[in-house]
Amino acid sequence: MSIDGQLPPKTRLLRAAAGLLAKSGGAAVSTRQITQLAGVTAPTLYHHFGDKEGLFDAVVAAGFEDYVARERDFAPSGQPLEDIRRMWDQHVQFGLKQPELYLVMFGNIRPESRPAVVADAEALMEEMLNKAAVAGQLAVPPKEAARSILAANVGVTLMLITEKAPERNLELSAMTRDAMIFAVSTEQARDSGPDSGKSPVVVAAIALNAALQASHSDQLSSSELKLFLEWLHRISTSSTS
Repeated sequence: MSIDGQLPPKTRLLRAAAGLLAKSGGAAVSTRQITQLAGVTAPTLYHHFGDKEGLFDAVVAAGFEDYVARERDFAPSGQPLEDIRRMWDQHVQFGLKQPELYLVMFGNIRPESRPAVVADAEALMEEMLNKAAVAGQLAVPPKEAARSILAANVGVTLMLITEKAPERNLELSAMTRDAMIFAVSTEQARDSGPDSGKSPVVVAAIALNAALQASHSDQLSSSELKLFLEWLHRISTSSTS
């Protein structure tokens, strides 16, 4: 790969680091490799980022800022689960348009080491799913739903990235997306599918739990609210129908 020499040195360093990390296959990337590709000296890297790890952190941070901007770049429809579908599709498109950056953000995983970007992405999805829970549309707690959906979203995107562009089947993404949303929701189950297996009590508990945590209610003391949320969580995670 080559870097446009007309770009500012800081931008060249970010692009060089992102490209080398994406192509490293998990191997170490040296400061010398980065500076040579960017066409700068090591002191330039230290001036802008402190050290190599600071540069890598900046690569992921810049990518996540772009990712978040895309995820939030639509007006809420008032239908949280429909917005989740749109978030899924934007996630896939982000990965396909910027595969090297995506691989740095979501593909550079070490065993038993959960990247902050994954936790942040889950939190972003959980925020939207919390609205669905408040509306009584989730059959599982928002956090659990967010983790399940994001795991599938990342997996599909990584698989599509590995395929040649003309051979990519985006219909597979749509099928997986709808299957995941169906699995965690009650809306589709009521409208067109079999029963979700969750009793109305469990669905109500999930909705109330999400509503209380979102509203920061002052009608209960902190100890009372903590105990009440614990009870609701126990009910909402029950498998009893």
